[in-house]
Amino acid sequence: MIWFITFILITYAILIIALAFGFTKVDEYKPKNLKSKTSFSVVIPFRNEAKNLPNLLKSISLLNYPKQLVEFIFVDDASSDDSVEIISNNISCQVECSRNLKLPDCDQGNILLINNVRSSNSPKKDAITTAISVSKNSWIVTTDADCMLPENWLKTFDNLIQTNHPKMVVAPVNYVAKSSFLEQFQLLDFMSLQGTTIGGFGINFPFMCNGANLGYKKEDFLKLNGFEGNNTIASGDDVFLFEKFLESDKKSVQFLKSENAMVITFPVKTWKDLINQRIRWASKTSRFKNYKIKLIGLLVFLVNLIILFSLFYFDNLIFIFLPITAKIIIDLCLFLPTIKFYQHKKTGYKWYLFCSIFYPFFSVFVVFKAVFFKYNWKGRKFKK
Repeated sequence: MIWFITFILITYAILIIALAFGFTKVDEYKPKNLKSKTSFSVVIPFRNEAKNLPNLLKSISLLNYPKQLVEFIFVDDASSDDSVEIISNNISCQVECSRNLKLPDCDQGNILLINNVRSSNSPKKDAITTAISVSKNSWIVTTDADCMLPENWLKTFDNLIQTNHPKMVVAPVNYVAKSSFLEQFQLLDFMSLQGTTIGGFGINFPFMCNGANLGYKKEDFLKLNGFEGNNTIASGDDVFLFEKFLESDKKSVQFLKSENAMVITFPVKTWKDLINQRIRWASKTSRFKNYKIKLIGLLVFLVNLIILFSLFYFDNLIFIFLPITAKIIIDLCLFLPTIKFYQHKKTGYKWYLFCSIFYPFFSVFVVFKAVFFKYNWKGRKFKK
């Protein structure tokens, strides 16, 4: 047993150190002074986001990008709150708010409000597919209704597209978290995912992305048949499409490491919502085609399981605390450059130890729930 634990911890250390090295290998992108050329269709699915939409709409109004080159497609997924009305009221054109209504010549640029057309088990994939079917521009960029967009977001995307000619662009997502354990725990957990995402690109093994800040060429989405082949899976509108683009042309998938392209989002407000969110994320792992990604998921799970096992199995204090201590130290290799880039040094250090001790309990519980139970999201119940 001791040798098995040692082997797993050493393997985990090699993985994290490699990702930390990869993180530093991805240079921060420095935009050039180029005239904007790329036309974007920004797709924003939403369901009952009345509390978050005002922030998003305000950030849209402040975007620094030619209005003739961008359209925003809001896809209503059967909202029962005031989301649709809020979108209408925050647009300076005085028009009647109705579904499938294009709102021309508004201060925010061209805005289209449409209903989701359901055709699969995945509402969000359906929403994106519905939006793309009516989009008019060459690049699709997806984000979420609970996000805020930086001023030079599209300008930075356009700059990278003109200089590097990618077919898909993965970009950073950041959290704004209050000083509570629930929100700081989510922040640090999310930072580990962001660090892993960037590190994967740095070692030429990209395997993660986030649909809250993802762009791709429309023609390639259509060539790859969009979400066909994984639309029975409720989640994964980002990673399974990402996997298709990688299989088609790995070099054309690039990470945009720039603060100017960093979308801001917010933690969920309850532990129940957090557990359901993480179950939704964890449920995708077994569906990846690449066995290496599955092995990474298994390795991370085993490390957390070993920590819990050691607490209850061993009598020797060294063997009890060695796994958790080793993981905390190993994780710092990737955690430190990540919180520096995402500018969370002040709060990150404060909560790191406490969150690291709690995380194995949380992680194993989520995996258990993901394997054996359904989950709820946006008022709906989904199977794995």
